[in-house]
Amino acid sequence: MDARALIVAGPGGLTVEARPTTRPRPHEAVIGVAYGGICGSDVHYWKDGRIGEFVLRTPMVLGHEVVGVVDRPAADGSGPEPGSRVAVHPAQVCGRCEYCRRGDQNLCADLRYLGSAARVPHTDGGFADRIVVPASRLVPIPDALDTKTAALAEPASVALHALRRADRLGHSVEGGDVVVIGAGPIGLLVVAMAAASGARTVTAIDIFDRPLRQAVQAGATHVARADTNALVPAADIAIESSGTPRGFTSAIEALRRGGVLVSVGHLPAGGVTAPLHLAVTRELTLAGSSRFYHEMPAALSIMSHNVERFAPIVTSVFALDDAVAAFHEAADADRSSKVLLSFTSAEER
Repeated sequence: MDARALIVAGPGGLTVEARPTTRPRPHEAVIGVAYGGICGSDVHYWKDGRIGEFVLRTPMVLGHEVVGVVDRPAADGSGPEPGSRVAVHPAQVCGRCEYCRRGDQNLCADLRYLGSAARVPHTDGGFADRIVVPASRLVPIPDALDTKTAALAEPASVALHALRRADRLGHSVEGGDVVVIGAGPIGLLVVAMAAASGARTVTAIDIFDRPLRQAVQAGATHVARADTNALVPAADIAIESSGTPRGFTSAIEALRRGGVLVSVGHLPAGGVTAPLHLAVTRELTLAGSSRFYHEMPAALSIMSHNVERFAPIVTSVFALDDAVAAFHEAADADRSSKVLLSFTSAEER
């Protein structure tokens, strides 16, 4: 059976095409996709034909933020039952390397991600009305969480992983003061996760007013425009999600002595200039955070208990046939936060 899929072939080349659905192997399930969230990486593939060093060389199905319903369960009996609502974990790892064995599968040297041109042949993504995935990569959606909000599961897991990086480095989010630089979708999800995790204060910083208003809905206790001289409360934990040199500098400057900076946004490949002398005089810890691996069940659980913080982060939903308009909106940070595509093979349940 063919599936209707969203294909990118190069800069500006976005089309909906029929693609044959692969025959599921015994450990694989067939998913009717309900929603797919448009990520910044999807936008870069559409606008630029690349993201960083990952260059489109052949047409590829986009999308790695996918939720849906199990149409056909795995023949070997593994995974959720038919009709179950699920989020799809987009990573495939080797399970054998040093990183996988120690539990850091997100660092796997052979990691493959849905909708990624990192390898040739490219790894097709989940923006199709039917997809086939290993049952082990399906995470049940809690009954209390609606499917549309659950479409945030993948980026919410990225946000939770960043906060847990701070925890692992000895800086507890609970009771701490957190500053989030950049209130795009990831930044807003960090705000919501930090607030739901019991942070004493959460400060969001951005260059636009609209995402700062959303940050208050997500749980921010303070907001500030990055292009003003607004006073930013000192923080124990800074999450840098803007991916800009100025944002990285602001994150360092916001930390009090002994604080930790976790960098989530993708900084320019050529490097940045920042006041790293403060890392010495304030004895700061600087850390990176790459994707996630184990956090999706916890992220979905937190979301289900705090729907009012997370639901407003979804700002619009477009039909698959309106994908070009959806991508234009997702590319405008002053108009939108998380933009979803709606697929017709599965209704929200």
